[in-house]
Amino acid sequence: MSTVDASTDIPTRLLLGSGPSIVPERVLQALAQPTIGHMDPAFAAIMSETIALLRDAFQTENVATLPISGTGSAGMEALVCNFVDPGDRVVCGVNGLFGNRMADELARAGAEVVRVEAPWGRAIEQERLIAAASDGLDAMVVVHGETSTGVAQPLDGLADACHERDALLMIDCVTSIGGHELRIDESGVDAAFAGTQKCLNCPPGLAPFTAGERAIAKLNAREQPGRSWYFDLSLVLGYWSPEQSGAGARAYHHTAPINLIYALREALRIAVGDEWPPSAWERHRRAHHALRDALAVLGCERLAPDGEQLHPLLAVSPPEGIDEAAVRTALLLQHGIEISGGLGPLAGKLWRIGVMGAGARREPQEQLVTALCELIGVDSTEPLAALVQGWRA
Repeated sequence: MSTVDASTDIPTRLLLGSGPSIVPERVLQALAQPTIGHMDPAFAAIMSETIALLRDAFQTENVATLPISGTGSAGMEALVCNFVDPGDRVVCGVNGLFGNRMADELARAGAEVVRVEAPWGRAIEQERLIAAASDGLDAMVVVHGETSTGVAQPLDGLADACHERDALLMIDCVTSIGGHELRIDESGVDAAFAGTQKCLNCPPGLAPFTAGERAIAKLNAREQPGRSWYFDLSLVLGYWSPEQSGAGARAYHHTAPINLIYALREALRIAVGDEWPPSAWERHRRAHHALRDALAVLGCERLAPDGEQLHPLLAVSPPEGIDEAAVRTALLLQHGIEISGGLGPLAGKLWRIGVMGAGARREPQEQLVTALCELIGVDSTEPLAALVQGWRA
């Protein structure tokens, strides 16, 4: 039988793209712990700690907080299939790839989708979203951190507009959780989903999820089950939060990805246990601006205007006159550093650079700037000086 030496088969990469992000050694070690049964009392204790840490990450007291077994897209499916019924009028913000995906998912669920659009690279004016709600709605969904463009969507006023009409406010915060200011309860968000592979620095495969009392009330009022058995929260909560479902004991629903839960617990211990969330948000802000300043010396211009930038994802135009794809490929193969290119209409026009968790620190950013300068053929002194100055500011 032939064997593969994993130490030579899998290259070491510095992950500074749009995700996955750097996974710390502590998280990898947790992932490699012995697998136990998914109904083992020891695993139940790990589940409970993971839930508590997720509440801190979301800045919520929602009982219905858990990691959905699946990637961030599974979180999107769970959001829609639990809280959107056929015929519901749903206002959906679309200003990038993931807003488009959300609108598509809503349409597949049979909703009447009211798209409120903005150019890729710009936030949507809240007044336009609120105006779209004036004719009545059952829900509003926006992407808080648009990974395709590096734009953060303001939430001010949206919850009031929804709640005045007995509607739900729901968000995609896959890229913002842990790295951009987000307070679910304070913002009045009724339900949200995220991903583990961005600022939380955990391998992909889980979708942090939270739902408040208004959302759960809509779920409980359903006369017929939702279209998904796997993502049905009325069933899943019996496994993750029996106190929420009314069950006396934890009920079997599916076999959770046990080792991924180990990894997420350890990643959350780092992300919200070792560092107070507002401190982490500030570190990501400084890292974003420091790297932006360094790349500006090379002629890179940020897509998002001031005030609309998503701190964990810096989207910039490449320096004029270079083959952006060739530089990205050389960066990966020669220097072991991954960054991402543009998507959709921005393909070939954009570099998307992760400023996420462990990547939102000076050392990996210095490695990136030094390597880019070498590949482009410019001296790194001035860009590195701008990076250092940005971190000191």
